[in-house]
Amino acid sequence: MSAPPAHPALPFDAVLFDCDGVLVDSERITHIVLVQMLGELGWTLSVDEAMGIFVGKMVKDEAARIEAHTGFRLTEAWLEGFRARRNEALARDLIEIPSAPTAVRAVREAYDGHIAVASGADRRKVELQLRKVGLLDCFGNHIYSGHETPRSKPHPDVYLAAAAGLGVDPHRCAVIEDTVTGARAGLAAGATVFGYSPAAPGHSSAEALKAEGVAHVFTDMAQLPSLLTGWSAS
Repeated sequence: MSAPPAHPALPFDAVLFDCDGVLVDSERITHIVLVQMLGELGWTLSVDEAMGIFVGKMVKDEAARIEAHTGFRLTEAWLEGFRARRNEALARDLIEIPSAPTAVRAVREAYDGHIAVASGADRRKVELQLRKVGLLDCFGNHIYSGHETPRSKPHPDVYLAAAAGLGVDPHRCAVIEDTVTGARAGLAAGATVFGYSPAAPGHSSAEALKAEGVAHVFTDMAQLPSLLTGWSAS
């Protein structure tokens, strides 16, 4: 049974947020650690090169590429070591995307709590990051990880899980994404996707997001509350 709309005058029934690059400025921190660990395996990459390959994806989904460059077959122990080193760096250095906490709280109020996080990252990372920037309480139990669905982004599974958890039709959801991979996931779920593209490393370009078919590209998270309350597809 579907949940009632947050407000009949609103254009959507719920808003689903990606986390990395949308709520928290985590991508460079994560990829510095990844570059260090891939270097230890013999694959030398710059941070920007690594971000071009891995942003928006789970590291384990690129296992074949890593093995081709290093001869090392990824193990769960290696992945656990990566996550531990990554989380240590995030706990120390992570900051929020500018204006994201204020925007999330405004959207949460406007949509009567009908919001969720739907991330390709593992739950521990997502919760660590939201706690670090003071947003964990805004989402309550509505935190969804691609590690806990059959497939992660660019497949729609995590967005479908988030919509189901909120009791809403995914076609009546707005999705906030900053990468082509994530945008494909939101669109495959049937949602209306808004692309955040601040012209900074780690985010897909406005042109790339528009080419995927996102409904609108914006550059400042401060714009989001009015965009989500006043949106008209026409």
